[in-house]
Amino acid sequence: MVADVGDAVAVGPLLAELGQTIRTLTSGADARLLGLPPGDLTVTIGVGPRLVRMVDPSLPGAADLPRFSREQIAPQARGGDLLIQICASDALVIPIVAAALLDQAGHRIHERWRQSGGRGSNVPVDQGLAAPRNLFGFIDGIVGPHTTAEQQRHLWLAGPAPVAGGTLAVLRRMELDLPRFARLSVADQEAVFGRHRATGVPLSGGTIASGPDLGAKTPDGRYLVPADAHVRRANANAVGVGLMLRRSYSTDEPAPGLLFISFQNDIRTFTNTLTRMDNYDALVKFTTTTASGTFLILPGFDQQHPLGAQLFH
Repeated sequence: MVADVGDAVAVGPLLAELGQTIRTLTSGADARLLGLPPGDLTVTIGVGPRLVRMVDPSLPGAADLPRFSREQIAPQARGGDLLIQICASDALVIPIVAAALLDQAGHRIHERWRQSGGRGSNVPVDQGLAAPRNLFGFIDGIVGPHTTAEQQRHLWLAGPAPVAGGTLAVLRRMELDLPRFARLSVADQEAVFGRHRATGVPLSGGTIASGPDLGAKTPDGRYLVPADAHVRRANANAVGVGLMLRRSYSTDEPAPGLLFISFQNDIRTFTNTLTRMDNYDALVKFTTTTASGTFLILPGFDQQHPLGAQLFH
């Protein structure tokens, strides 16, 4: 869910209240759960660039996303002040929690748009790691900062103090042209992604967890991973940026698509990657972006340190 905060609203107290409500909801102590157990419920809160600029325009998260190709975004679906991401295995819990948080915020926030999505069955990728398939039938989110060292380097913000321990999120809702993609042969579909559809193994060989060998060629000199394949155009080393943690969700309303969320500690990780993809990525032509925004994901909180307290005193 993406929402705006009223101009006269004190952001700090609002976030503190939402944080306390999240604590009661996730613990099962909130009557607004209507008797449902919270299970593995999580709620992630992010603040948009306008709110970050109110504190300090130089902070990470203060810059709006640039515009890219293949966007058909209505004004209310671009940007926003608050991101509220609600995840749970029990689908009934999600709208109940959303209603409780909106009830707590009252008239202080105004909902812009919301999108429900789900993740398919996980496919093993590496020891302790798995990833789901997307609506194109390919395994999604194989590459990312999975180790603790990689997450420290690429995911978490190190400073300044008000944002340390947080991260930056990019949210993009995309419609997918499934009929046109399905008309491709399997080999052509695999050329779009640069991986084998059944196994997720790069076309250059190895295992599903192997990075693609972008220099590998056939005996007649053709690249095994095509020049416009997604894994080549979005490759972090080729772009010259860090890794992003991707959590994508498949959607069927209002159209078959993908709710893409990436987390990174440098917004250029996303913007430079998508700029390179805009130029000749074979996957992009099967997508149309209908919503977009970036948000500073706030550091963790507890009873002694309310949500957003470091940033909004």
